[in-house]
Amino acid sequence: MSEELKYTPKDFKSDQEIRWCPGCGDHGIINAVWKAMAELGYPKESWAVISGIGCSSRFPYYMNTYGFHTIHGRAAAIASGAKNANRKLNILQISGDGDALAIGGNHFIHVIRRNVDMTLLLFNNEIYGLTKGQYSPTTKLGTKTKTSPYGTIEHPFNPGELAIGAQSKFFARSLDTNVALTAEVLETAVKHKGTSVVEVLQNCVIFADGAHAAITDKEVREDRQLILHHGEPMIFGKNKDKGLVFDKSGKLKVVEIGKDGITENDILVHDAHDPNPFLHWMLVNMKAPEFPVALGVIRDVEAHTYDEALDEQIEEVKKISKIHCMDDLLNSGDIWEVK
Repeated sequence: MSEELKYTPKDFKSDQEIRWCPGCGDHGIINAVWKAMAELGYPKESWAVISGIGCSSRFPYYMNTYGFHTIHGRAAAIASGAKNANRKLNILQISGDGDALAIGGNHFIHVIRRNVDMTLLLFNNEIYGLTKGQYSPTTKLGTKTKTSPYGTIEHPFNPGELAIGAQSKFFARSLDTNVALTAEVLETAVKHKGTSVVEVLQNCVIFADGAHAAITDKEVREDRQLILHHGEPMIFGKNKDKGLVFDKSGKLKVVEIGKDGITENDILVHDAHDPNPFLHWMLVNMKAPEFPVALGVIRDVEAHTYDEALDEQIEEVKKISKIHCMDDLLNSGDIWEVK
């Protein structure tokens, strides 16, 4: 969008009462979305917020924009259609880990593969919250839930790994409690041409409280969160004295700056724009406590979008087509004159 207007977050709030549980991480995420939309300055009528089914999918009701509360798992398909029907729309798809990765798993990977120009905001609380606590495709192995009373025996999806495997050109990760980072990431995601996947690690206080505590608890968070910025060294820790390097076998390793001759110059510098997904894949797979969890924009690579390819194909077909109007169409092919 070329036109930038002056907005405040309040301009994007609807008049509907928000009915998420007190303490739900969704409150932090929607505040980040309001903030990002205001900062971007795109006209309100250019936004379309499209959701599937789940607690997160109530989102369109709370937005003073166009919106569509669709059906379970099909938000990506409907969002794709909306974008291709109206290129001027800024599409924001809202889905939970169950909606996007279980019944919507096929749509998730194929919208990424096609690289439709839209932003997919994935709320990951590792549980089905709306339907009262069943394990989801991202629930940690061994977690006891309503549908796994003895602990789930299924290995969970890593959304970042899944997205990159589906040829994602943009993947970012944030936390519901870090509104500023989520808003910053969303602004970058919306500006990116193509499918932008933003995973937000979100807490469900009722059915999966503390699912992300290993990286969010005050006592450990600074040593277990690596906030990435393109072109900057991968340094983290309470004293900013830890970083990532490659070891002799080519694997990532956490080192301490100032020990064993390690200096800041030895620390890996983040390149979000590298077309080769090798390091991005390693970053999305880091887990606490051995490694910090990577947050921020992890991958941001330019590529031809589905929308651009479709427009180009339409123009090429127009050039060679013998049909230029309705009369041409009606008088083409096999025709008969009835007397």
